[in-house]
Amino acid sequence: MAKRDYYQVLGVSPTASQEEIRKAHRKLVRQYHPDANRDNPEAAEKFREVQEAYDVLSDVEKRRQYDQFGHAGVHGAEAAREADPFEAFRRANAGRGSRSWKASPNVTVEDFDFGTGGGFGDIFEQFFGGRGRRARVEPNKQRGSDIEHAVTISFEQAARGCTIPLQLNREGRIETIDLKIPAGVKDGSRVRLRGKGQPGVGGGPSGDLYITTRVVDHPYFRRDDLDVYMDLPVSIYEAILGAKVDVPTLDGKVTLTIPPGTSSGAKLRIKQRGIRRGNEQGDQFVVVRIIVPKNMSEQDKMLIEQLAAKYPVNARQDVRW
Repeated sequence: MAKRDYYQVLGVSPTASQEEIRKAHRKLVRQYHPDANRDNPEAAEKFREVQEAYDVLSDVEKRRQYDQFGHAGVHGAEAAREADPFEAFRRANAGRGSRSWKASPNVTVEDFDFGTGGGFGDIFEQFFGGRGRRARVEPNKQRGSDIEHAVTISFEQAARGCTIPLQLNREGRIETIDLKIPAGVKDGSRVRLRGKGQPGVGGGPSGDLYITTRVVDHPYFRRDDLDVYMDLPVSIYEAILGAKVDVPTLDGKVTLTIPPGTSSGAKLRIKQRGIRRGNEQGDQFVVVRIIVPKNMSEQDKMLIEQLAAKYPVNARQDVRW
Protein backbone atom coordinates (compact mmCIF):
# COMPACT_ATOMS: atom_id res chain seq x y z
CA MET A 1 0.00 0.00 0.00
CA ALA A 2 1.32 3.43 -0.94
CA LYS A 3 2.12 5.78 1.89
CA ARG A 4 -0.20 8.70 2.40
CA ASP A 5 1.10 12.23 2.16
CA TYR A 6 2.51 13.17 5.55
CA TYR A 7 0.84 16.56 5.55
CA GLN A 8 -2.52 14.88 4.92
CA VAL A 9 -1.84 12.41 7.72
CA LEU A 10 -1.41 15.26 10.20
CA GLY A 11 -4.14 17.36 8.62
CA VAL A 12 -1.93 20.40 7.98
CA SER A 13 -0.88 22.32 4.88
CA PRO A 14 2.60 22.02 3.32
CA THR A 15 3.31 25.56 4.57
CA ALA A 16 2.36 24.76 8.18
CA SER A 17 4.67 26.06 10.90
CA GLN A 18 6.46 23.72 13.29
CA GLU A 19 4.07 24.78 16.06
CA GLU A 20 1.05 23.91 13.89
CA ILE A 21 2.58 20.52 13.12
CA ARG A 22 3.30 19.93 16.80
CA LYS A 23 -0.25 20.79 17.85
CA ALA A 24 -1.76 18.59 15.15
CA HIS A 25 0.45 15.70 16.21
CA ARG A 26 -0.53 15.93 19.88
CA LYS A 27 -4.22 16.05 18.97
CA LEU A 28 -3.97 12.95 16.79
CA VAL A 29 -1.91 11.05 19.37
CA ARG A 30 -4.77 11.47 21.83
CA GLN A 31 -7.36 10.58 19.18
CA TYR A 32 -5.71 7.37 18.00
CA HIS A 33 -4.02 6.21 21.19
CA PRO A 34 -4.84 2.50 21.74
CA ASP A 35 -6.10 3.18 25.27
CA ALA A 36 -8.96 5.19 23.81
CA ASN A 37 -9.58 2.78 20.90
CA ARG A 38 -9.51 -0.71 22.37
CA ASP A 39 -12.33 -1.85 20.07
CA ASN A 40 -10.87 -0.22 16.96
CA PRO A 41 -8.24 -2.45 15.29
CA GLU A 42 -7.26 0.35 12.91
CA ALA A 43 -6.23 2.73 15.70
CA ALA A 44 -2.76 1.23 16.21
CA GLU A 45 -1.94 1.51 12.51
CA LYS A 46 -3.16 5.11 12.38
CA PHE A 47 -1.12 5.82 15.50
CA ARG A 48 1.99 4.46 13.75
CA GLU A 49 1.22 6.52 10.67
CA VAL A 50 0.91 9.71 12.73
CA GLN A 51 4.21 9.00 14.51
CA GLU A 52 5.98 8.34 11.21
CA ALA A 53 4.65 11.55 9.66
CA TYR A 54 5.63 13.65 12.66
CA ASP A 55 9.10 12.09 12.81
CA VAL A 56 9.75 13.46 9.33
CA LEU A 57 7.91 16.80 9.41
CA SER A 58 9.23 17.80 12.84
CA ASP A 59 12.84 17.43 11.63
CA VAL A 60 13.95 20.38 9.48
CA GLU A 61 16.35 18.38 7.31
CA LYS A 62 14.00 15.42 6.86
CA ARG A 63 11.16 17.76 6.01
CA ARG A 64 13.31 19.47 3.37
CA GLN A 65 14.18 16.10 1.82
CA TYR A 66 10.53 15.05 1.90
CA ASP A 67 9.32 18.29 0.31
CA GLN A 68 11.87 17.86 -2.50
CA PHE A 69 11.82 14.10 -3.14
CA GLY A 70 8.73 12.75 -1.37
CA HIS A 71 8.84 9.48 0.56
CA ALA A 72 11.88 8.30 -1.38
CA GLY A 73 13.87 11.18 0.07
CA VAL A 74 13.50 9.97 3.63
CA HIS A 75 12.74 6.24 3.36
CA GLY A 76 15.33 4.30 1.41
CA ALA A 77 15.39 0.52 1.64
CA GLU A 78 17.98 0.50 4.41
CA ALA A 79 16.15 3.21 6.37
CA ALA A 80 12.93 1.22 6.16
CA ARG A 81 14.64 -1.88 7.59
CA GLU A 82 16.33 -0.03 10.42
CA ALA A 83 13.54 2.41 11.36
CA ASP A 84 13.00 2.42 15.11
CA PRO A 85 9.41 3.36 16.09
CA PHE A 86 10.35 4.15 19.68
CA GLU A 87 12.94 6.67 18.58
CA ALA A 88 10.24 8.36 16.49
CA PHE A 89 7.97 8.48 19.53
CA ARG A 90 10.75 9.75 21.80
CA ARG A 91 11.69 12.54 19.37
CA ALA A 92 8.05 13.41 18.90
CA ASN A 93 7.75 14.21 22.58
CA ALA A 94 11.19 15.69 23.20
CA GLY A 95 11.16 18.89 25.20
CA ARG A 96 7.68 18.27 26.64
CA GLY A 97 8.51 17.74 30.26
CA SER A 98 10.51 14.54 29.71
CA ARG A 99 13.44 13.82 32.00
CA SER A 100 15.74 10.94 32.89
CA TRP A 101 17.25 9.99 36.22
CA LYS A 102 19.41 7.18 37.55
CA ALA A 103 17.71 4.98 40.11
CA SER A 104 20.77 2.73 40.44
CA PRO A 105 23.88 1.96 38.33
CA ASN A 106 21.96 -0.35 35.98
CA VAL A 107 18.52 1.22 36.20
CA THR A 108 17.49 4.40 34.38
CA VAL A 109 14.04 5.98 34.55
CA GLU A 110 12.60 8.14 31.77
CA ASP A 111 9.58 10.28 32.68
CA PHE A 112 7.27 11.55 29.94
CA ASP A 113 4.83 14.29 30.92
CA PHE A 114 2.07 14.69 28.33
CA GLY A 115 -0.12 16.95 30.42
CA THR A 116 -3.13 14.71 29.84
CA GLY A 117 -3.69 13.45 33.34
CA GLY A 118 -2.58 9.92 32.52
CA GLY A 119 -3.72 7.34 29.99
CA PHE A 120 -0.32 6.70 28.39
CA GLY A 121 0.83 4.07 30.89
CA ASP A 122 0.95 1.08 28.49
CA ILE A 123 1.74 2.98 25.30
CA PHE A 124 5.02 1.20 24.64
CA GLU A 125 3.64 -2.30 25.00
CA GLN A 126 0.77 -1.57 22.60
CA PHE A 127 2.81 0.55 20.19
CA PHE A 128 5.47 -2.14 19.77
CA GLY A 129 3.12 -5.09 20.11
CA GLY A 130 5.30 -6.57 22.87
CA ARG A 131 8.15 -7.25 20.45
CA GLY A 132 10.74 -4.79 21.74
CA ARG A 133 13.21 -2.88 19.59
CA ARG A 134 15.16 -4.38 16.72
CA ALA A 135 18.51 -5.84 17.66
CA ARG A 136 21.55 -4.15 16.18
CA VAL A 137 23.75 -6.42 14.13
CA GLU A 138 27.54 -6.34 14.20
CA PRO A 139 30.00 -8.60 12.38
CA ASN A 140 29.84 -12.09 14.00
CA LYS A 141 27.78 -10.71 16.89
CA GLN A 142 24.17 -9.86 17.42
CA ARG A 143 22.81 -7.86 20.29
CA GLY A 144 19.78 -9.41 21.95
CA SER A 145 16.40 -7.79 21.39
CA ASP A 146 15.01 -5.43 23.97
CA ILE A 147 11.88 -6.45 25.85
CA GLU A 148 9.02 -4.00 26.38
CA HIS A 149 6.54 -4.66 29.18
CA ALA A 150 3.90 -2.62 31.04
CA VAL A 151 3.03 -3.04 34.71
CA THR A 152 0.24 -1.53 36.78
CA ILE A 153 1.13 -0.37 40.28
CA SER A 154 -0.57 1.55 43.06
CA PHE A 155 0.04 5.19 43.94
CA GLU A 156 1.86 4.09 47.11
CA GLN A 157 4.08 1.64 45.22
CA ALA A 158 5.06 4.36 42.76
CA ALA A 159 5.80 6.82 45.56
CA ARG A 160 7.85 4.50 47.76
CA GLY A 161 9.11 1.86 45.35
CA CYS A 162 8.27 -1.83 45.35
CA THR A 163 9.32 -5.28 44.24
CA ILE A 164 6.88 -7.30 42.15
CA PRO A 165 7.18 -10.71 40.44
CA LEU A 166 7.29 -10.47 36.66
CA GLN A 167 7.12 -13.22 34.06
CA LEU A 168 9.17 -12.72 30.90
CA ASN A 169 9.44 -14.74 27.71
CA ARG A 170 13.16 -14.99 26.99
CA GLU A 171 14.12 -17.11 24.00
CA GLY A 172 10.89 -19.07 24.28
CA ARG A 173 11.32 -19.80 27.98
CA ILE A 174 9.18 -18.26 30.70
CA GLU A 175 11.29 -16.75 33.48
CA THR A 176 10.04 -15.14 36.67
CA ILE A 177 12.13 -12.30 38.07
CA ASP A 178 11.73 -10.01 41.05
CA LEU A 179 11.29 -6.61 39.44
CA LYS A 180 12.37 -3.68 41.58
CA ILE A 181 10.46 -0.50 40.75
CA PRO A 182 12.40 2.50 42.14
CA ALA A 183 10.62 5.06 44.29
CA GLY A 184 9.49 8.14 42.42
CA VAL A 185 8.18 6.69 39.16
CA LYS A 186 4.91 8.08 37.83
CA ASP A 187 2.28 7.17 35.28
CA GLY A 188 4.14 6.76 31.99
CA SER A 189 7.61 6.38 33.49
CA ARG A 190 9.85 4.05 31.51
CA VAL A 191 12.29 2.03 33.58
CA ARG A 192 15.30 0.65 31.72
CA LEU A 193 17.13 -2.38 33.17
CA ARG A 194 20.38 -3.02 31.36
CA GLY A 195 21.08 -6.55 30.18
CA LYS A 196 17.69 -7.97 31.18
CA GLY A 197 16.38 -8.37 27.64
CA GLN A 198 16.82 -11.25 25.21
CA PRO A 199 20.26 -12.96 25.21
CA GLY A 200 22.70 -11.98 22.48
CA VAL A 201 23.88 -14.25 19.65
CA GLY A 202 27.48 -15.14 18.90
CA GLY A 203 28.78 -13.50 22.04
CA GLY A 204 26.77 -10.34 21.55
CA PRO A 205 25.41 -8.44 24.57
CA SER A 206 21.95 -9.04 25.95
CA GLY A 207 19.26 -6.53 25.20
CA ASP A 208 17.60 -4.35 27.80
CA LEU A 209 14.29 -4.64 29.61
CA TYR A 210 12.01 -1.60 29.39
CA ILE A 211 9.21 -1.39 31.94
CA THR A 212 6.46 1.19 31.47
CA THR A 213 4.59 1.98 34.68
CA ARG A 214 0.87 2.62 34.82
CA VAL A 215 -0.05 4.15 38.17
CA VAL A 216 -3.58 3.74 39.49
CA ASP A 217 -5.24 6.95 40.68
CA HIS A 218 -5.46 7.30 44.45
CA PRO A 219 -8.86 7.95 46.07
CA TYR A 220 -7.62 11.08 47.88
CA PHE A 221 -3.92 11.71 47.14
CA ARG A 222 -2.78 13.48 43.99
CA ARG A 223 0.73 14.22 42.81
CA ASP A 224 2.54 17.36 41.64
CA ASP A 225 6.14 16.41 40.81
CA LEU A 226 7.49 15.25 44.19
CA ASP A 227 4.75 16.85 46.29
CA VAL A 228 1.55 15.12 47.37
CA TYR A 229 -1.74 16.98 47.77
CA MET A 230 -4.98 16.03 49.50
CA ASP A 231 -8.19 17.87 50.42
CA LEU A 232 -9.21 18.05 54.08
CA PRO A 233 -12.82 18.87 54.95
CA VAL A 234 -13.09 20.88 58.18
CA SER A 235 -16.12 22.40 59.82
CA ILE A 236 -16.54 26.14 59.95
CA TYR A 237 -16.14 25.88 63.72
CA GLU A 238 -12.79 24.11 63.40
CA ALA A 239 -11.67 26.73 60.90
CA ILE A 240 -12.65 29.60 63.21
CA LEU A 241 -11.48 28.17 66.52
CA GLY A 242 -8.64 25.93 65.33
CA ALA A 243 -8.38 22.17 65.81
CA LYS A 244 -6.13 19.13 65.70
CA VAL A 245 -7.04 16.61 63.00
CA ASP A 246 -5.55 13.22 62.15
CA VAL A 247 -4.73 13.07 58.42
CA PRO A 248 -3.31 10.23 56.32
CA THR A 249 0.13 10.35 54.69
CA LEU A 250 2.05 7.83 52.63
CA ASP A 251 3.81 6.81 55.85
CA GLY A 252 0.80 6.63 58.16
CA LYS A 253 -1.39 9.12 59.99
CA VAL A 254 -0.09 12.33 61.53
CA THR A 255 -1.83 14.92 63.71
CA LEU A 256 -2.17 18.22 61.88
CA THR A 257 -2.86 21.51 63.64
CA ILE A 258 -5.50 23.72 62.02
CA PRO A 259 -4.66 27.29 63.13
CA PRO A 260 -7.56 29.46 64.33
CA GLY A 261 -8.98 31.60 61.54
CA THR A 262 -7.95 29.26 58.72
CA SER A 263 -9.62 30.06 55.40
CA SER A 264 -10.93 27.62 52.83
CA GLY A 265 -8.23 26.82 50.27
CA ALA A 266 -5.38 27.29 52.73
CA LYS A 267 -2.46 24.89 52.15
CA LEU A 268 -0.92 23.36 55.25
CA ARG A 269 2.46 21.68 54.70
CA ILE A 270 3.67 18.45 56.25
CA LYS A 271 7.40 18.32 55.53
CA GLN A 272 9.13 15.27 54.05
CA ARG A 273 5.94 13.27 53.49
CA GLY A 274 5.89 13.54 49.71
CA ILE A 275 7.35 11.42 46.89
CA ARG A 276 10.86 10.01 47.23
CA ARG A 277 13.24 10.00 44.27
CA GLY A 278 16.87 9.21 44.96
CA ASN A 279 18.06 11.63 47.63
CA GLU A 280 15.09 13.93 47.08
CA GLN A 281 11.76 13.95 48.85
CA GLY A 282 8.80 16.25 48.47
CA ASP A 283 6.27 17.48 51.01
CA GLN A 284 2.60 16.81 51.57
CA PHE A 285 0.16 19.70 51.28
CA VAL A 286 -3.24 19.55 52.94
CA VAL A 287 -5.79 21.84 51.26
CA VAL A 288 -8.50 23.03 53.63
CA ARG A 289 -12.11 22.76 52.45
CA ILE A 290 -14.54 24.41 54.87
CA ILE A 291 -17.93 22.78 55.39
CA VAL A 292 -20.75 25.05 56.59
CA PRO A 293 -23.89 23.93 58.45
CA LYS A 294 -27.21 23.60 56.64
CA ASN A 295 -30.87 23.79 57.69
CA MET A 296 -30.23 26.40 60.35
CA SER A 297 -33.19 27.81 62.25
CA GLU A 298 -34.16 31.46 61.96
CA GLN A 299 -32.88 32.04 65.49
CA ASP A 300 -29.51 30.53 64.60
CA LYS A 301 -29.31 32.71 61.51
CA MET A 302 -29.94 35.77 63.64
CA LEU A 303 -27.00 34.78 65.85
CA ILE A 304 -24.79 34.46 62.79
CA GLU A 305 -25.91 37.87 61.56
CA GLN A 306 -24.98 39.35 64.93
CA LEU A 307 -21.51 37.78 64.69
CA ALA A 308 -21.14 39.11 61.14
CA ALA A 309 -22.01 42.60 62.30
CA LYS A 310 -19.60 42.36 65.23
CA TYR A 311 -16.72 40.87 63.21
CA PRO A 312 -17.16 42.07 59.62
CA VAL A 313 -15.05 40.46 56.92
CA ASN A 314 -14.54 41.89 53.42
CA ALA A 315 -13.81 38.58 51.70
CA ARG A 316 -13.20 40.17 48.29
CA GLN A 317 -11.09 43.16 49.22
CA ASP A 318 -8.00 41.82 47.47
CA VAL A 319 -9.59 40.53 44.26
CA ARG A 320 -9.14 42.46 41.03
CA TRP A 321 -12.41 42.15 39.14
